[in-house]
Amino acid sequence: MIDYRGKHTITERVSVAGSELVAFVKGLIADGNVRRLIIRRPSGVALIDVPLTAGVAVGGAVTLLAPVIAAIAAIAALLAKFEVDIERTDINDHDEHNHFI
Repeated sequence: MIDYRGKHTITERVSVAGSELVAFVKGLIADGNVRRLIIRRPSGVALIDVPLTAGVAVGGAVTLLAPVIAAIAAIAALLAKFEVDIERTDINDHDEHNHFI
């Protein structure tokens, strides 16, 4: 398991079509380095905030998050476009005390 304490996070906002939202979220879950997803209306209002547990096996993550994915699918039917905030852990961030020579 990767220890994420003390690591930097990177947040990005992406526009996604409603018809592509579920596939997009499943792809992010498969990445494994996503810590949190916030799905928003284009106006910026948050509809759902999904914290993702670090260290969950990729196949198991999709299974464990099936109810959340079902909720995302229901939300996707409501609007044509969404904004998704993606919070990732920068696993390439090195501790300044651990240098390789």
